[in-house]
This record gives sequence, C-alpha cells and structure tokens, in this order.
Amino acid sequence: MDQSPAKFVLLLMAAAAAWICVFPVVADARSAHAVAAGCIPRKRDALLAFKQGVNDTEDDLVSWHEGSQDCCRWEGITCDNATGHVVELDLGWWTSFLVGQISPSLLSLEHLESLDLAYTGLCDHAHRLPELLGSFKNLRHLDLSNTLCHGEAPPQLGNLSKLEYLDLSVPAITQERDLKNISWLTRLPLLSYLDLSYLNLGSVADWPLVVNMIPSLEYLILYDCSLPSAARSLTHLNTTNLKHLDLSRNYFGHPVASCWFWNITSLEYLDLSNTTLYGPFPGALGNMTSLQWLDLSNMGNKATMTVELGNLCDLGTLRLDRSLSSGNITEFLEKLPKCSSNRLQELTLKSNNMFGKLMNSMGQLNNLTMLDLSHNNITGTIPLGIHKCSYLWHYDLSYNHLTGAIPSWLGNCTRLCYLSLSNNQLTRAIPTGLGNCTSLEQLYLSSNHLTGYVPSMIGMLSHLCDLDLSNNNLDGMVTEEHMLALKNLEYMDLSHNSFSGPLPLHFGSRWLRELTLSFNYFNGHIPKYICQLKFLFVLELSYNFLDGELPQCSHAPSLIFLLLSNNNFSGKFPSSLRNYSRLNFMDLSRNNFYGTLPSWIGDLVNLRYLQLSHNLLHGDILPNITNLYCLRHLNLAGNSISGVIPSSLSKLTAMTQANSKKHGTDKSCSSNNYRGMTKEVWLVVMKRQELKYGTGFFDVLSIDLSLNKLVGGIPDELTSLNGLLNLNLSWNHLAGQIPSRIGAMESIESLDLSRNNLCDEIPTSLSNLTYLSSLDLSYNKLTGRIPPGSQLDTIYSENPSIYNGNIGMCGPPLERNCSGNNGLEHVNQQNSEKVYGPMFFFYFGLGSGFVVGLWVVFCTLLFNKAWRVAYFRLFDKLYDNAHAFVVVTWGMINDEETTG
Repeated sequence: MDQSPAKFVLLLMAAAAAWICVFPVVADARSAHAVAAGCIPRKRDALLAFKQGVNDTEDDLVSWHEGSQDCCRWEGITCDNATGHVVELDLGWWTSFLVGQISPSLLSLEHLESLDLAYTGLCDHAHRLPELLGSFKNLRHLDLSNTLCHGEAPPQLGNLSKLEYLDLSVPAITQERDLKNISWLTRLPLLSYLDLSYLNLGSVADWPLVVNMIPSLEYLILYDCSLPSAARSLTHLNTTNLKHLDLSRNYFGHPVASCWFWNITSLEYLDLSNTTLYGPFPGALGNMTSLQWLDLSNMGNKATMTVELGNLCDLGTLRLDRSLSSGNITEFLEKLPKCSSNRLQELTLKSNNMFGKLMNSMGQLNNLTMLDLSHNNITGTIPLGIHKCSYLWHYDLSYNHLTGAIPSWLGNCTRLCYLSLSNNQLTRAIPTGLGNCTSLEQLYLSSNHLTGYVPSMIGMLSHLCDLDLSNNNLDGMVTEEHMLALKNLEYMDLSHNSFSGPLPLHFGSRWLRELTLSFNYFNGHIPKYICQLKFLFVLELSYNFLDGELPQCSHAPSLIFLLLSNNNFSGKFPSSLRNYSRLNFMDLSRNNFYGTLPSWIGDLVNLRYLQLSHNLLHGDILPNITNLYCLRHLNLAGNSISGVIPSSLSKLTAMTQANSKKHGTDKSCSSNNYRGMTKEVWLVVMKRQELKYGTGFFDVLSIDLSLNKLVGGIPDELTSLNGLLNLNLSWNHLAGQIPSRIGAMESIESLDLSRNNLCDEIPTSLSNLTYLSSLDLSYNKLTGRIPPGSQLDTIYSENPSIYNGNIGMCGPPLERNCSGNNGLEHVNQQNSEKVYGPMFFFYFGLGSGFVVGLWVVFCTLLFNKAWRVAYFRLFDKLYDNAHAFVVVTWGMINDEETTG
C-alpha cells in the first residue's frame, strides 16, 4: 500500500516519455500528408516550364496555370498519395494532338513511373525522340506510339531497367521511322509488353535472338515491320512467358515450319496473317495447347494443313482464309478439336481451293458464332448437323457448288445476322422459316436456281439492311406486304428474275441507297414514293416493261446511277432530271423519249456516262454539252439528231490521255466507287459488235453518234481526244475529209466512219494508230491510195469489207492498182483509157453518122417540095392521133371515178 503512489508516479512519467517520443512521428505524418495535398513546388515549376514549350492551341492544358497550386489536380497528372511526387504524366489519347519541344525541366520528375505521349508531336529540338527519356530510371510504362518524331528510338531507352511496357509504334500513314539497332532491348529484363508496329526493321536480321533475351516478355507486336525473316533456330528458348505474338503483314516468303516460335507452348494469341509463308505447318502446332486465337489468313495459298488440332481445346478463333493451296474439307473438319468443352467460335476457310462435302459431323461445333467456307469448291448439300445454332451470327457458304434446298433449320438460328448462300446451285423455294431470323441484317441468296414466290415472312425482318435475291428463277409479285416492315433496308437487288406486275407503291424503308430491279417483267409506272428516298444512290430498273413518264420529284434524291434502259418510258426528255446534280451515270436508252436535248443537260457536271441512244430525240447537239468535263462515255446513237458535230467536243477533257486515268484520284471528277455497280453488265457498241463489260467498263472512253442525221464535216478538234477507245460516227450524212490528224487519237481501238459522204484520200496518219483493232470506212466517197502499214493490213485481213463502196480507192490491199503517186490520177487515167480506147472509135463513128444523116435529111427536105409536104403531113397526123388518145383516156378515167 505504501508503494502504490510511487508506482503511479512512475507510470505517469513513462506515459509522458512515450507521448514525447510518439508526437514527432505523428507530426511528421501530418506534415507529409499536407505536402501531398498541394504537390511539391519543384515538380509544379517543372511542369509549368514544360508547358512553355508546348503549342496548346486547343487549351488541353488549361488547368496547368500559376493560380492552381495543386499540380496533382491538373489534367493528365497523377501523384503519389503518400509522398506528393508526380508518378504519371499522361498527354496522349485525351489531348487534341499536342506539338512542341520536350523541356529538360521534366528531369525534375525523377519519380515518374508512367509517361504517355501517344498521338502527340512532342519531340526534341531536332524533331526526334528525346534522349533524355532514358534518364527516367523509375519508368515502368512508356507509350510513344503514333508520335510524329523522326529518327530512330534513342538507345538510351535501354537504361530504363524497370520498364515493363514500351510502345514505339508509328502512324500507319507515315511509316518513315527506321530502327536499325534493337540490341538495347536486351537491357530491359522486366519488359513484358513491346509494340514496334510499322517501324522499319528490315535491316535487323537477328531480331529473334534479341527477343529471346527478354525473359519477361508476354506481348510482342511487330505488325508490318518489314521483317526480313522469321526462320531462326534457337538453341535455348528464354521467352517461355510469351502469350501474344503478332507478326502479321511481314512478307517472309520462307517455309512456315522454319519459324523460331513453334515450341513456345505458352502462346495464347498467334497472328501470322499476310506473311506469305508456305509449305506444311509443323506438327508442333498441335502441341500449342494454350492457343486461343490463331490467325493464319492471307498467306498466299501455298501452305498445307495436315496437323491434328484435336488437343487445342482452348482454341476459339481459327482463320485460314486464302492460305491453303488445297485440301479436303471433310478431312480438315475431322482434325478440329474434339474436346468435351469445345470452345471453337470462329472458323474461316475462305478461298482455299477446298473440295469435298460437308458432313453432318459438323454438329459438334455447337458454339460456333462465325463460319465462313466461301469461295471454295465444296459440293453436296448443306449439312443438317448444325441445327444447334443458338450462338451462330455469321454463316457464309457462298461461291461453292452446293446443291439441294436451303435447310429449314436455319430458321432456328435466331441470332443470325449475316447469311450468304449466293453463287451455288441451290434449288426449290426460299424457306418461310427465315422469317424467324429476326436479327438478320444481311441476306444474300443470289445466283442460284431458286424458284417460286418470295415468302411474305421476309417482310418481317425489321433489322434487314441488305437483301440480294438476284439471278434466280423467282417469280410472282413484289407487294407492300413484302416491304412494309423493312424499315432499315438500304440495299435491295431482285434483278435477273421473273418478277411481274406493278412495282409496290411503298418500299417500306426511307433509307434505301440501292434499288436494283432490272431484267424482270415489272410493268406500270414508277411510283411517286421514289421521290421520298432522299438517300437513294442507285435506281436500276432496266429491261422491264415499265411505261409512262418519270415522276416529277420536287426534291431530287441523291442519285448517282439512274439506269432505265430497255423499257417503254415515253414523253419529252424528263425536265425533272435537271435537279439530279449528283448524277454520274444516266442511261435512258431504248425507250420512247422525244424532243430535243435540253440546254440544262450541261449543268449535270458530274456526269461520266450519258446513254440516250435509240429514242426519238431530234435537234442539234448543243455546244454546252461540253460543260460535262467529267464525261467519259457519250452515246446518242439511233435518234434523229441533226446539225453539225460541235468542234467544242474537244473540251471533253476527261477523254484525253492526260485526264483519262484520273477518274479515281481527281477530286473534281472523283469516282463514286459504288459497290452495287461492280457486278453490273455494261454494253458498249464497238468493234462492229455489242460488247459486254464488267468493272472494266469504267475505263472504256467512247463517243457514239451513229444512226443520226448529222451533216457537215468531222471537226479537226475532235482528234485532241486522244484518250478515246471508241469513236462511231457511222450512218450519218457527214461530208468532207477525214481529219489529217486522226493519228493523234493514240488510244483508239475502234473507229467506224462508214455510211457517210466522206471524200478524198485516207490520211496517212491513220497507220500510226497502233492500238486500232477495228476499222470501218465503207460506203463513202473516199479516193486514192490506202496508207501502208502492218496494222491496217492486219485489220483488212480480218475484215476485207472495211473499204467497200469507195470506188475511187486503190492500191494494196485492194485489187485495183494505182499508177503514179495520186490515186485520183489513176482513176482518171483508167477512165480516159476506157473513153479513148476501143470505145472511142465506136462513139466517134456513131456521132459522125448521126451528123451526116441529119444533114442529108435536112438538105432533102429543103430542096424537095413533095418530100417536105409529106413529112409535115405525117407529123400533123401523129400529133392528132396522140391528142385524141389523151382526151379519150382522160374521159374514161373521169367516168370511172364518177360511177365509183
């Protein structure tokens, strides 16, 4: 009891001592927290100094200013909560492309762990990647992708021994940065992510050795790096952690089995697309059991696949498009994984020359989301095996030789978005069950032998954007019921079928961009609803029985292609077309349009193809047609066009060699490469026949004014159109000479000037046309010698009638010989020989006898009165008889008309 106060005092003294010891620690912690709240002033000053060298036109760094003391709250800045040091500087994706110079003041951020300068132009004073970046010894993450700095990456980056992430990929549009030395990468032992895409590594032959010396590497992306080879034998494999390897778009061109990475069993992602590797795949591929993604597409169709893939149970994506030289599809499918938990979702084997049949064993691929076996030689029927298709959204068997019917089980694939069975030999009708595939966005069944009506259930596919049923034997009518629910339809092609009846009054969707209904039996008028399709690019109604006038649209659609040929349309040349300012292609041929060419035709300055042949048009060719400076094809044949050929046609500069190749690059005449027109058949009358063209038609420059009533001469200025391939002026009333500079039309392949009144000699320059393969000058008034030349001799040997009907022409290859230098003199000489030869004496004797006999009769009548009286009496009697005969005959005619 006596000792208790003493103990209490001792306890108080101990507690006080402990408080004194602990208090400074608490105070220091509070002080550090206070520093973190306002960032370290030295770091703040360094960031402000850096900002001075940045051209921040969009005020991305507006939060960086003197008035804001807490730099840790600035945009793109992250600080350590405990120390207040700046650890992350992010100026990449979120900014609007900052440019300028990186200030050495950034070296004050010695604790920086992450630096992102992606999509910037922040470089050193020489516009290169700054060497000072190698001084940030604590950096773990460095993103310099898509920076517009020149030169190689500085080797000082090898000093960043803590670096885990490095992206040096450059913009795909520049690809100007070479990297000749990457040995410094071996000094980055912790590097797990490396992206050098688009850098030119063409001179780095030992790159596999360098990569193999980075043991922590997990992601390696060398996309489009011009790598010279991947053939390397490594004695010891260090990259055992590698999961992701992308070597695509490097054109190696060596055997695929010689690549260095086939024994890396840790790989989960392997992309060798566009590498031109060839030969058999190695058996080691079958042991890469970690693979989830394998892209071997577009290697050049020189590889073979005999490897058993049955153990690749984690494989979800397998792409082999355009890589295999051939193969049996049945055997290939047997090599796929057969695991109980089959994870294969995407299988694409497009364009591999594969043959054989699809077996029902495909039913094991129950998790498939995408199957593409298009552009092969697969036969047989579509298998019934994939009836469990609950995940399937993309199914493409197009361009094969499949037969039989479209299977009804496709109607169970309710997630199906893309279905293409086109270009096969499928028969019967379109199953109604396809109407259950309410997720369908693209449906392609073209170029088969499908028959019958189109099920009205198709009209229930409200998500459908593309519908192609062309080139079949479908018939019946297309009604509003088919179209009403297709609210999202953009492309519809029903061409080359046997549909009949009137067009539907309503097409359901206002988003239609292409409407192709050609080569059917549609009749009646074009519905007014066409005027509401503001986004319509293509209206293709050729080869039907449509009639009437075109709708008068107050607001013109955005038409680029207007193709209405071979119908029964009538009326004056449609005035509403003047509003279609975007028109590139207009074909109104073989209809019954009449009237003159309107003056406003020259306002359609985007026209490249103008086809008005075989109508009832008349009048002159207006000079302002030459405002169509993009025009490459002009056809007015088979009308009643009169007047002269305007010399101003020489202003059609798109038909010159200087501009004929600019149709894809010249902004003023930019080509609207519209996908729907690539499969169309374009007809051009040239080389004495109607030729059919596909996409090559767009390079056929042509003028056809044949079968009209044109007069005058062929303008000399026309020869300046030296890009023309076809010129047809036949069956007109043209006169005068063939232009002497006709040889300047260097590109011409077909020239037809027949059935005119052209005269004088053929210009010698005609023999300079080395591309000329078809010529017709028949039935004119040409004279003189035919110009020599092997080209003209070849054309004549193939068609000896090209000079027929020109009686004044002579010389080889004709049988009529020419004497002297002038063919006309030869003709005159021949005529004079005929006159002054034996026939001369005949006509001279006849004339002399007539004169002598006339004088004998005259003298006899003059001196013998009896003979003179008898002669005049005989003459009077003959006159009276003739007069009486005329009077009697006239009376008889009048009597018959009266009684009749």
